[in-house]
Amino acid sequence: MADPRCSLPGRLPQWGLRLALIAGTWAPLAAAAQDGGVVPVVMSTPGGRGAQIYCFMRGSGNSHQVSWDAAYEVIKRQGGGLFRTSPQHAAVMITEAVVQSPEAFPNCGMHLGDLFRRDEAETAPQTAGTPKSRGERYGY
Repeated sequence: MADPRCSLPGRLPQWGLRLALIAGTWAPLAAAAQDGGVVPVVMSTPGGRGAQIYCFMRGSGNSHQVSWDAAYEVIKRQGGGLFRTSPQHAAVMITEAVVQSPEAFPNCGMHLGDLFRRDEAETAPQTAGTPKSRGERYGY
């Protein structure tokens, strides 16, 4: 006679138990995510943390420059790469975080344009005889 654990009807209760355990583990997490009890995944990235800082500071009435400086410092220090994150890439990282999770950053979309605004002096064509200083090249 065949072992009942090897037959299909004998395996169904085992699979049912496993599925019930998995569902019981994940159901509270899914409910907490819907209630806002779990930190969104976007906050676990340097861009997400930079976006959180930038949007919070702008929402609190700080200027673009002060908010940008604080957010960019966090992104530079928490980026795990070998090279420093460029200001342009950090601005893109903040924008991506806000666009991917707009409910986490309410009313921040109106400030994203400031991340990409250039001064008119920066966009004017450079004459051949006047090289830019280091501060002028990195005007973020």
